[in-house]
Amino acid sequence: MFHYSKKILAVFAAATILGALLHFVYTLFPSPVTALFSPVCESLWEHLKLLYWPYLAAMLLLTWGGGKEGKAPWLLSALIICAAMLALGWLYYIALGREGHWFGPVLYVALMVLGFLLPAPLSRTKVSRFGDCLMLLIVALGAAIALFSFLPPGALLFADLSGVRTWVTLPC
Repeated sequence: MFHYSKKILAVFAAATILGALLHFVYTLFPSPVTALFSPVCESLWEHLKLLYWPYLAAMLLLTWGGGKEGKAPWLLSALIICAAMLALGWLYYIALGREGHWFGPVLYVALMVLGFLLPAPLSRTKVSRFGDCLMLLIVALGAAIALFSFLPPGALLFADLSGVRTWVTLPC
């Protein structure tokens, strides 16, 4: 049975802080290595790194030695929160054309909370049957994050949204 222990709360806090700090790593130490783990621009896609890497590290720490059955709920949660970040970011910044500086950090923390809450109910489902498939999807997402750090496609998902009213100038 899954429960919210002090260890999980401590790992949540550490992962959330680590993700927030990752936002500034590339700016402070620009290199190909830091580009893999830290956003290189203000695109929605690049901000997946803030969730993906700390959450992956937290999952590995919390499920160490538990086998793929124990990892499956965490893997599915990682995919859900990453998809939610892209979908909600797209809705807010691009579809609605908003630029509130508060939205990104609030969304980030809310999705980290969701990521740590979801594994408990998911562990009571049959999600463990899909552990291998979920692992492949997580590895594929990590590979895409790495690849698109250096070769981003020209789509809106990869566009730098840091300019003032950037969404107005982007083609729809």
